[in-house]
This record gives sequence, structure tokens and C-alpha cells, in this order.
Amino acid sequence: MIQPSFDLRITPVRADLAAESLRGRVEAPRYVSPRAQRVVTGIAPLRRTPAASASLETQALFGEAVDVYDERDGWAWAQLSRDGYVGYLPIEALGPAETPTHRVTALRSHVYAEASIKTPPVLALSLGSLLSVESADERFVRLAGGGFVISSHVAPVGSAENDFVAVAERFLHAPYLWGGRTSEGVDCSGLVQGALAAAGVAAPRDTDMQEKAMGAPLPIGSRDLRRGDLVFWKGHIGVMSDAVHLLHANGHAMMVTREPLAEADRRTQQKGGGEVTSIRRLKP
Repeated sequence: MIQPSFDLRITPVRADLAAESLRGRVEAPRYVSPRAQRVVTGIAPLRRTPAASASLETQALFGEAVDVYDERDGWAWAQLSRDGYVGYLPIEALGPAETPTHRVTALRSHVYAEASIKTPPVLALSLGSLLSVESADERFVRLAGGGFVISSHVAPVGSAENDFVAVAERFLHAPYLWGGRTSEGVDCSGLVQGALAAAGVAAPRDTDMQEKAMGAPLPIGSRDLRRGDLVFWKGHIGVMSDAVHLLHANGHAMMVTREPLAEADRRTQQKGGGEVTSIRRLKP
């Protein structure tokens, strides 16, 4: 029996099985130890149910680690190591686990079959993708599994950007996509999560999780806002780019925009989204 206190978005339990780590905490017909895998496609959709038409919950990027608990009919029921999200991934998007050495720092990059930008790319990569690099020179890094990526587009795992807002600003005008995490399409919480990750800060996936976990609260209506402050509404988040302007992926413009916070707040309330629920400031 699944206990209602568990957040099923990040708890690997369903009616017919549960993770072995949950034995004694939930009742299940069987318990399964995970099998370590990684994402081997540029982007892998994680869905609520095992169907291509099901809601997109989030996305996993190339090289990200995945714990697989069940495979059936072309779908893997799995948990993302990055943020703990649980759902269904296409089995074809997964492969053997590897230890990453580098992360993609460019908004978009490509994997080439040969060390030449004139050769057709074999894979598109997004910011935050994880790579296992075998060797490197000034122009290219060679991947352990084959292929080449521009050296200036990657950095060692463990390195971090100095300004997460500057990372988020690079997504300006990227299209809005529910569940998206890339410049091809991103949602409000995915934008914040990805930008923070580039700066070495782990964040939960969804807005309500981020509001509970991130930073210290400021008075709502504070006139002392600064770059990097997080502003929350029910089901929505944006980040201040300065004392006045909010950067956010939003369904109104259907893209990432920068606009006065007062304007975004007024429109949100007019459309029934409610008032600001909190403003939170991250530690330096």
C-alpha cells in the first residue's frame, strides 16, 4: 500500500513494485534493486505513463544517470539521478552507465563523427549534457564512446558558472515547452533548475519543490530585490535579472521573456494565477 505522504514524482513506487530501498517503508508485491543506465540520445522524454501521447513530465539529457526498475513494451520505468524524478523513458534512449568527466557549457553543441566541423553531426547536445572524454586538444574533445565535440563547448565536471542568471539569460526567446529543459523548449522551473545546475547548485524539478527548498524568504512586496532573487506564484517561478525585471519561461508569451516584475504580476493576477506566494533569496 502506497503511503499518501510519499511524493510519487520522486518516489520509485507503484502498485506492483517498489524500489528495494523502500522495503519496510511501503508495502509492495515485490521490491527491485535498480540497474544503472545513462541517456544515450540528445534528449529523452520522461512521461507519466508508458505512451508517447502521455504528458511530458520532464526531460533527461545525454549522459545523465538513470536507475531503471522495470522494462516493458519499449519503456523503462526509471528514476533520474539528477533530481530524483520518476517516470517512463523510451528504452531506446538508454545505454550502459559511464562516469562523466565533462559537461556541455554551450547552449547547443554537436557530436561529429570525425574531428572536423565539415562532417555531418551525428548528435545534438544541450547545455548540461554529460560527456565521458577520452582525450582532448585545443579544437576537439574525443568521447570515450566515439565522436568529437568542440573543446570550447565543454568544461570539466565539477566546474561551475559564476552567475546562474547569466546562464538563464542565454535562453531568452527560447520557446516555452511544458516539461522542457533545453533551448529547444523549456518551462519555468526547468529554466531555473538548468541555470542553477550550470552554477553548481542542485535544485528540485518542479516549482512547488523549488519554493520549499530554495533560499530564504523575503517579504512579499519587498523593494530591495536584486539579481538572482526567485519569485514564485502558484505553479510558476521567475528569476530577477535586476531590481526591476523578471526573467521567466511563460505560457503567455510562449517563450522565455524579460519584463518588469510588476507587469508580470499584474497579468498573472488578471489571468487568475493569483498573487506572488513568496520571494526567496539564495545564499551567495
